[in-house]
Amino acid sequence: MVELSGVLGVAMIALGMVLTPGPNMIYLVSRSITQGRRAGVVSLGGVAVGFLVYLVATNLGLSVVFLAVPELYVAVKLAGAGYLAYLAWTALRPGGVSVFAPKEMPHDSARRLFTMGLMTNLLNPKIAIMYLSLIPQFISLEAGNVLLQGFVLGSVQIVVAITVNLGIVLAAGAIAVFLARRPSWLRAQRYLMGTALGLLAVSVATDTSAPAASG
Repeated sequence: MVELSGVLGVAMIALGMVLTPGPNMIYLVSRSITQGRRAGVVSLGGVAVGFLVYLVATNLGLSVVFLAVPELYVAVKLAGAGYLAYLAWTALRPGGVSVFAPKEMPHDSARRLFTMGLMTNLLNPKIAIMYLSLIPQFISLEAGNVLLQGFVLGSVQIVVAITVNLGIVLAAGAIAVFLARRPSWLRAQRYLMGTALGLLAVSVATDTSAPAASG
């Protein structure tokens, strides 16, 4: 039986992370603005499958690999930190644009949208760290089946993430119009996003914790 405190803890972490600007948000917003809500929803489908891949892989012992080969875990973290730093620079550099600023992008097929959503999530360092390091901390050995707990807690994260991301996809166009009429707000949003990504990059790069085995 999964403890309520664990469910609430995972839900709060999932909410905090999904509201922090990152690769998933950037991709979903850009697609929703440039190609419409349907494209955003299709892309979100790929993101959702990416969550399921992490859920299954982690609960089948992927974290054990990182525990056995800590150098690999460090390499993944540093690569993720580098990617976040690049996204931060993209937002903060002179001439950079907000994630909500309309821009020309090729209209891709549904298959490509889905695939890009999937790969964006699989390569998202925030999600990797969450599944390998954070969610397992809410598993209680005294509560029974560890594998079942892992799947339940991971499912809580997925529900929270998909719900929030769906709201972002559906509202992206309206938010973009709102900000387009307020250039100073658009710049502030870009600087806040870039700063958040930069701080996250530093946090990931300097984190010395090891992943917890999920069972």
